[in-house]
Amino acid sequence: MKKAVLFDLDGTLADTIEDLAGAVNRCLARRGLPEHDIGLFKLMVGEGFRNLVTRALPESFRNAGYIESMRAEASADYAGRCLERTRSYPGIPELLSALAARAVSFAVLSNKPDELTKKVVAGLFPAFAFSLVRGESPEFPRKPDPASSLDACALLGAEPGETLYLGDSGVDMKTAKAAGFLALGALWGFRSETELRQAGADALLGHPLDLLQYL
Repeated sequence: MKKAVLFDLDGTLADTIEDLAGAVNRCLARRGLPEHDIGLFKLMVGEGFRNLVTRALPESFRNAGYIESMRAEASADYAGRCLERTRSYPGIPELLSALAARAVSFAVLSNKPDELTKKVVAGLFPAFAFSLVRGESPEFPRKPDPASSLDACALLGAEPGETLYLGDSGVDMKTAKAAGFLALGALWGFRSETELRQAGADALLGHPLDLLQYL
């Protein structure tokens, strides 16, 4: 029996892409720079807000000062509108209820800034008692470094072998494998089945409730 489940947020628990894309595109438009479509944003997210902004900028604008200015502007825009179009994926509330009924602890680990991670989770899932909700902060390196996930695992009272990790990207699968968790790939998210397989997914899930068979 597994004791804990760690979740990625964007593309795993919640479809956040329209709000993320909207914030960045609005900032690009204000600066007279080209905007991007949703499909491209799905390939740009997952490694922190600074990397998202960097990838969205034309190469000639990718200097440290401009990136930081853009990051701050886009982050502030997103903070004010991060729940406009964001929704949990079908089946996620039912999965969280099933985990709670089985006394399995669950937590969120995201490369989204910590304050924004907490705001989105609290806004979407107020009825659920996550043991931990953690985004990017100076305390730990970003995924796929396993340090934050291993710390979370310990806080939840589980060994790596007693922990499932569900995510939708290669970064998530690499995180899980580096930490010694069972790596489950979410096929409903932002990235492809090929990326998940190549990054070492132990299993691929077509629906959130499919996770229960791995407990």
